[in-house]
Amino acid sequence: MLKKRICIIAQFPPPVHGLSKAVETLYNSRLANRFILDKIDISDNKKIIKNLFKIWLSKADLFYFTLSQTKGGNVRDLIILQLIRFKKKKCIVHLHGGYYRKLVDNQMNIYQKKWNYYAIKSLSGVIVLGPSLIGNFRGMISDDKIFTVPNCVDNKYLITNEEFENKISTLEGKDVFQVLYLSNFIKSKGYTEVLEMAVIEKKRVTSGGKRAFHFNFAGKFFNRSDKEFFFNYIKNNQLEDFVTYHGVVDGSKKRNLLKLCDCFILLTRYPNEGQPIAILEAMGNGMVVVTTNHAGIPDIVRNGVNGIVVSKNQINVREIYYKIYNSRNQFYKTIKKNRKDCVLLYNENIYLEKLEGIFKKI
Repeated sequence: MLKKRICIIAQFPPPVHGLSKAVETLYNSRLANRFILDKIDISDNKKIIKNLFKIWLSKADLFYFTLSQTKGGNVRDLIILQLIRFKKKKCIVHLHGGYYRKLVDNQMNIYQKKWNYYAIKSLSGVIVLGPSLIGNFRGMISDDKIFTVPNCVDNKYLITNEEFENKISTLEGKDVFQVLYLSNFIKSKGYTEVLEMAVIEKKRVTSGGKRAFHFNFAGKFFNRSDKEFFFNYIKNNQLEDFVTYHGVVDGSKKRNLLKLCDCFILLTRYPNEGQPIAILEAMGNGMVVVTTNHAGIPDIVRNGVNGIVVSKNQINVREIYYKIYNSRNQFYKTIKKNRKDCVLLYNENIYLEKLEGIFKKI
């Protein structure tokens, strides 16, 4: 039997972010042995005409397309979807976020809104990251064409069972726990609140308390103001002994950082948030997760079960800091559950199996 051809239309790295990492995992996966996988990188909007020409010439049986969550990006997406429809080819879209429906219903004029409803209704299927995000498409397309596929942790960023056992064996009696913020430096993702926790830690230690935490940051700055704020905050509050910035991490550097840290904090209210892969990476590498009840996060982290989940509308930094401080003796239990859940539910093989099943069905 001839292999079916699938064309992946998406943003590929660089830059590295949740969506680009996910599509790269798909494109470089074992599914290339089951299907013929083509790719069209739409990261550069200046190449839109060239990319439309590639789509027109594509011999794909199925188009797999990742949706934008901006008004301008949506216009490009609608043109692409219309072209695929004109070719009379099957298409499935994958939403790596949770803002699409709010964008369509609340921020678009009546014509662009109607065009979106028409485009989605005409699709062969849509994929969201979890049950909490199904509402992005409910009422636009029939429920039997809405699929859920959680994100996954790439195998290369998952520590081995032996490394995990060694890690948890050192938790008992550990004096200083390593805290991690691993994400892009966008204020609505909560990096400023983690800096504030470092100040609270310093004041507690200065008052005679024993050191309990060291704060590690890694990720990309997208604008100069965030970068200046971050480093000026550290300097002005004399946090050099309490904070380490690791830069943009990848490969072995990222893996070692994940293995090092014990507690992951992402107090996100980022509008385009979906289901942060960094949370799953933290779970799989033996960390307690501290986060918000935003977007698709409640599908993977539950308060008091496998982490600390706070309301995105009521973030009290001091209160959160002491929740973490007072729960240090419970880290062992939470970390073991997170590791188990990640290995069983959010590994790369399960992610690919679910996508393969959808591709075959469509």
